[in-house]
Amino acid sequence: TDLRPLDILSEVVPTGRLARGMRVFQVQGVRGFQLAASHPRALGFPASRLFIHCDRFPEEFSIIVTLRVLRVPAKRNEYVFTLMAEESPSVLVGLRYAPDKLHFLFWSQERTGGWQTRVTFPNVSLSDNQWHTLVLAVSGQSFSLTVDCSIPKDVVVETPFPASLSVKRASFYLGNRRRRKGVFTGLLRQLVLLPGADATPRVCTTMNFKVATLSVPTVLQNLPAKPVSNEVLKYPYETDTKVTLGSRPPCTKQEKAQFWFNASRRGLYLCNGSAWISMLEVKQRLDYVEEYQNLVTNSETMGVEVFTIPKVGLFAATANRYTPPGSAIYKWTDGKFVPYQNIPTYQAQSWKYFTIGKKIFLAVANFEQNDRGQEFSVIYKWSRRKEKFVMYQRITTHSARDWEAFVIEGEAFLAVVNHREGNNHNIDSVIYRWNPRTGLFETNQTIPTSGAYDWEFFTIGPYSFLAVANTFNGTSTKIYSHIYIWLSGSFQLFQSILTFGAADWEVFRIGDRIFLAVANSHSYDSGMPAPSNFYAINSSIYELNITAQMFVKFQDLLTYSALDWEFFSVGDDSFLVVANSFDGFTFSVNSIIYRWQGYEGFVAAHHLPTVGCRDWEAFHTTEGSYLLYSSAKEPLSKVLKLKTT
Repeated sequence: TDLRPLDILSEVVPTGRLARGMRVFQVQGVRGFQLAASHPRALGFPASRLFIHCDRFPEEFSIIVTLRVLRVPAKRNEYVFTLMAEESPSVLVGLRYAPDKLHFLFWSQERTGGWQTRVTFPNVSLSDNQWHTLVLAVSGQSFSLTVDCSIPKDVVVETPFPASLSVKRASFYLGNRRRRKGVFTGLLRQLVLLPGADATPRVCTTMNFKVATLSVPTVLQNLPAKPVSNEVLKYPYETDTKVTLGSRPPCTKQEKAQFWFNASRRGLYLCNGSAWISMLEVKQRLDYVEEYQNLVTNSETMGVEVFTIPKVGLFAATANRYTPPGSAIYKWTDGKFVPYQNIPTYQAQSWKYFTIGKKIFLAVANFEQNDRGQEFSVIYKWSRRKEKFVMYQRITTHSARDWEAFVIEGEAFLAVVNHREGNNHNIDSVIYRWNPRTGLFETNQTIPTSGAYDWEFFTIGPYSFLAVANTFNGTSTKIYSHIYIWLSGSFQLFQSILTFGAADWEVFRIGDRIFLAVANSHSYDSGMPAPSNFYAINSSIYELNITAQMFVKFQDLLTYSALDWEFFSVGDDSFLVVANSFDGFTFSVNSIIYRWQGYEGFVAAHHLPTVGCRDWEAFHTTEGSYLLYSSAKEPLSKVLKLKTT
């Protein structure tokens, strides 16, 4: 072989004319083929069209597939492609998808007496309505699957792929095995056979890993040109769109993929099955900020979490200092937050909202012991019947400051920040893994931390990261905070950054650039002379340098005992707001909104009077965009409205 890519998908449309049972759809700006089950044989072609000089399937090869999988029923298998002999119902080579599994099939007459061998890759989750690119590399007994250019999954089997598999009188079938049952119901964009090589290095050369391309049929490469006069489009494609005018219509599964045009805001919105997502509207610009609501809280508020429960509404959970009365959950009703539910907490520091499948959870980080001298943080689960959060699982913690929830390779995790145990600040924080069998979180990994305040999870391409804000080691706040990377089933140290009483990490993206901001709260070292002001210190923004594979300092901003950063956007503009809490003399300190100005970096744009500001949350409703800040020094938080032009 000359190692050229053999484009199976293009062979089905060699002249650009779609075969019977094929349609072109565009989803998320990417085009793919949808296949009909009614004419499976029409989606085939003789293998001799690919194997011109040799009628043997290559012994070593890669298969590259770009697809978008719909939700597949639990007991259903769907075929991406098959290679079948004309006189036999057996599959010579095939790729089959089942829920959370991918099966590679091949026929080996020599070693198995004429039986089919199946190589299974478990925990392959593709049914998320997103595009994914798979690279399956085959060499003898070794089979390797790479999903979206992430870490390969390797399988070694007893039966090697045959060294001499005849393809005489055999045909490729796209999305089926020559039968209506098991037809692929998603979208196919790329299906390529590369003989003699692992295609991963050739495919994974772009930042957009999910649609990485080796060879794509011409009909799928570009949007069709605008037809001249009455000329029809050369390649018809469909989007099944419907546009609704007038007042805001409902957005449920029935309206999914439909559009709504809001004439008053001159905006076009797409229903994703639960909410209207802005697709096109007149870009707004932030003009000024006005006070919108004084939110009276049970006591001083250490943190706030804003979240939406589908088909129920928008909520805010405040982590309040004292028990009783504990912490509160508020619901957005008629344009205001109103009390909805009280939950007993013990000097609560923060809340974290997350979901696992259809289950909805809210975890609180408790800083102090309960009335019985027990120290627990608690996970609450949303009861659809009661329409309340009810206690679900208690986890032993040590002066917990923060929870972080995340998913890696289809598995759910929950990480707690343990601040101190007694007077010892150098203790382990814990990462828990969700056990689907027991329905509980179980300890997965411990990481040493020093008076830690915050976890921040983020992903870059196929890689997952977890950053910890270390605050105090018992003698100094001038200590290293760490960024960990997920490798081989656990988090391993990636980079250490010197911080000063770090209280928060905030990751955000502007275009293709990735930033990480740290909120430094105070500078104290028992072995050093006291500075003129412990609290007026720089907080820093770091940018990912892809070449150096590390975060490098981008900008310093003077802050006053900063405790939180919050990133948000208005129109095409990006902003950072800092929670300044104390300047060394008073808790009445201006918190500042910084505006991104490209080469200048972040520039102060708005100065907001706050009292003991602890946390910021940005949120949006149909009425506009808002900021909510919590005060750790008075039982009053404020909702501010962003006024735009």
